[in-house]
Order: sequence, then structure tokens, then C-alpha cells
Amino acid sequence: MPEYALTIEVHTRPVGVTVVALAGELDHHTAPRLHRAVERTAEELPLVLDLTRLGFCDSVGVAELLFAFRRTRAAGTSLALAGTTADLGRLLAMAGVDGLLPSHATVDAAVDALHRGG
Repeated sequence: MPEYALTIEVHTRPVGVTVVALAGELDHHTAPRLHRAVERTAEELPLVLDLTRLGFCDSVGVAELLFAFRRTRAAGTSLALAGTTADLGRLLAMAGVDGLLPSHATVDAAVDALHRGG
């Protein structure tokens, strides 16, 4: 089986927000890697998923974004998306979940919003 192109970088900002940056394709082949990465983040910290360099996302990828949302909600914290493309925005809207997943233009804007509690 070929290695599908998805890189995941995880780091915590000094303000206490975890950023998970994705690059490549989030699909049925690579989604389990995002699942594991989210599971390894500190539950008590707000989470930003940086999608700036995400080139593709399918319905299984959307399911993993929702997993991250449910995990943060269950832990009493928040999730934000950053750098959502127009294509991904349409996919989230078609799935009816765009209202659940707040999106910001940049990682800094998302971190700032979560740090302020919104």
C-alpha cells in the first residue's frame, strides 16, 4: 500500500492552545493518523486545526474534524479551524457542520479567539 501524503505537526502555543497543522490529503487513507494525533493532544487545552496547507479532504476527513470537535467539547474546551479553503468550506456546509466548526482566516486569529474564550 502506498504512503499517502499527509503531514501532521503538533505544537502548543505559549498561551495554552494546541495547534495541529495538516498538509496534504485528509481522506480515508490518512484520517486515522489525524485521529491518533488528536488523541495525543492535551485534552484540557483548546485546539486549532490548521488547514492552510490541506489540499484535499473527503467525508472521512470531515468525520475526523468532527471527532476533534466532540473531543474538545467533552473535555470542556473548544476547537477552531484555521485556513479553511473554499472547497472545504463548501464540503462542511453540504455536510451541515459548518456552524459547529468555527473557522478563522489564520492560525493566529484562531488562537487569539480561543485564548479569549470564543
